[in-house]
Amino acid sequence: MDKYSLIIFDWDGTLVDSISSIVKALRQAAVEERLPVLDDVLYRGVVGLSLAPAMEHLYPALSANEVERLCRAYKKHHLVLEEEPSRPFVGVLEGLPALRDSKILLAVATGKRRSGLQRSMIANDVEAFFDASLTADDARSKPDPDMIEQLMKRFQLMPEQILMVGDSGFDMEMACRAGVDRLAVTYGAGSREDLERYQPVFIADDFDGVLVWLGVKPVLEQVV
Repeated sequence: MDKYSLIIFDWDGTLVDSISSIVKALRQAAVEERLPVLDDVLYRGVVGLSLAPAMEHLYPALSANEVERLCRAYKKHHLVLEEEPSRPFVGVLEGLPALRDSKILLAVATGKRRSGLQRSMIANDVEAFFDASLTADDARSKPDPDMIEQLMKRFQLMPEQILMVGDSGFDMEMACRAGVDRLAVTYGAGSREDLERYQPVFIADDFDGVLVWLGVKPVLEQVV
């Protein structure tokens, strides 16, 4: 881990267990707008994109006005579903303080709006662990490398000093296009098969696996 000065985390599906509420809100928005309800696999496949590009990907025949209406419907339903905010994955609340203690810069790069990220951070009491965050309000949508490039410039770092941690192909492609290392997690939106295509430095099946690979949590001895 000594080679990295900055670790950038995706939010939904990487730090917070929110994929199911996102998929449910997408389904409800489609019903409200009288659009075909798609397979959940397709809805999971756009997690990571900013909202409008995600809707355009799912329903490419829609006009700009129809996309805007669909986005509004999604926001309404998602806000209701997140009245009790999604919780971090097991290991995240214990792992973030350990990462902070290691003196590495931590950041978030997410397709969420700033208001949604802020609400989730505050509800889970994790805002203080991050040195920076970029949202759909601040940068171009993944997989454009804009978020990583902004963080690189802000902290005056080279690509080899940065690690991107994410659960989707959009996270991995963004990292590839920015020239930074990527660590994939399989417990979010993306499949192992899809994530492997981006040649991550490591693939973790849980957040503890991320921490072990980063060297901030010892490998537990196997109980016989």
